[in-house]
Amino acid sequence: MKYREYRELSSRLQKPSDVKSIAKNSGLDKELLMVLYTQNVVRDATRRFYKVKRRAPKMLYLWKSGKSFRQISERFSFPPILTALLIMQENKISRKRFWKMALKPEDIRDNRLRQDIMNACKADLVYSPEGIERQRERGRWGEAKLNDWLDKRNIEYRTEAELRGKFQKTPDALFRKPLRLDGSDRMWIESKATFGDPVELKRHVKRQLQPYRSMFGEGLVVYWFGYVEDARVTIPEGVAVMDGRFFEL
Repeated sequence: MKYREYRELSSRLQKPSDVKSIAKNSGLDKELLMVLYTQNVVRDATRRFYKVKRRAPKMLYLWKSGKSFRQISERFSFPPILTALLIMQENKISRKRFWKMALKPEDIRDNRLRQDIMNACKADLVYSPEGIERQRERGRWGEAKLNDWLDKRNIEYRTEAELRGKFQKTPDALFRKPLRLDGSDRMWIESKATFGDPVELKRHVKRQLQPYRSMFGEGLVVYWFGYVEDARVTIPEGVAVMDGRFFEL
């Protein structure tokens, strides 16, 4: 995907309902749109978290005045579950206790609080327990897809789980001997069940791809939901960027 196309598409994903409507009208993969929406939400929430947190006293006042978590989240343009978390913390409820309530809202005795948290979870596709599990499952799906591709070709490799503790950083698959891929001898593959836009690419280069290149030699990263082909990001020499189509050959 070209950067201009990515920016236009990403800018249209402002609320959960946009995922479904764009998928229906454009024919684009719904899971790709969900990935892009999730990346938008996470970045915005991370950037604004402490600014919004400073408004927690006001948010608690609104909640005690009868406004729901969802209504307050809409007023502050902040994810419903994170909004509920800030309000409950301001109300002297610990983070640990809040997440226990979010995981099992049916156990909450207070009728209003129980319904309020259930509605917030339903509205939050990213930070609700279900949303977080969906992101984890997406990551597991990508790793399983990579492992299946390697296993079908009888390629010997060690997984991240097998390498943990032996190296400071570990890719998802480290080959026992160099493997010829995309015209070069590769020693590792990293699986990313995300979309490789410039922000993701820069973050992964710094935290993983450059260290892997230094430690293990040439390698490859796959973004299963695609990447920006013309992103102005310096990829380490010897590291190839691919999308899922490469592993369908």
